[in-house]
Amino acid sequence: MSRSGTTPSPNIWHHPETYEIENHAADPHGRIEAAMRSVTDWSGRTLLDIGCGTGFHLPRWAQDAATVIGVEPYAPLAQVARRRVRRLPHVTVLEGSAQALPLPDASVDVVHARWAYFFGPGCEPGLAELDRVVRRGGAAFVIDNDATRSTFGRWFRRGYPDIDPDAVERFWSTRGWTRTPVDMGWSFTSREDLEAVVRIEFTPEVADAVIAEHEGLEVDYAVNVWWRRW
Repeated sequence: MSRSGTTPSPNIWHHPETYEIENHAADPHGRIEAAMRSVTDWSGRTLLDIGCGTGFHLPRWAQDAATVIGVEPYAPLAQVARRRVRRLPHVTVLEGSAQALPLPDASVDVVHARWAYFFGPGCEPGLAELDRVVRRGGAAFVIDNDATRSTFGRWFRRGYPDIDPDAVERFWSTRGWTRTPVDMGWSFTSREDLEAVVRIEFTPEVADAVIAEHEGLEVDYAVNVWWRRW
């Protein structure tokens, strides 16, 4: 079961084991976290991870945050996340959506949403929820693909031609968010893993073309870290 109004994720919802491989391959140098820390620190604070999936990032946040809350709309993934953090007493996983967060007003300090908001337009209800739950002095981060550059960006434009990068940038910028470009990269341990991940991200036709033209286990991959303070 998923929460009403939630857009089904074609990769992690249907292929959680392969998505786990993708999580391990993404950002091997921790550049996204470094970009976040340059804006704010979550040590001793309450951090909310929206669309936490299987909870891959929750233990990392829990190393520094006083309280970590993961919110996930898809019940099977939320169950996996709960098992993952069952020995971390200061981490909680709740079922809920970005547009209806199951949290009180002004209850969190830092928000992380990685590929949980789908490229700007349509995210307005979720952003209204951030205004409600983030405390004064807090900050939020939305990580999305940068389709204007990198090898992955070129693949993304081929796979999702209807997404307009200029419209996405206007959406965030006009709402007071700041863009930090990050070259995070993919680094796989086997060709089999790389190909499996490509196949859950794109149609069979695009995936076949990408796999045929790309050699090796590394992919240069650019993202945007959009952030805002309250």
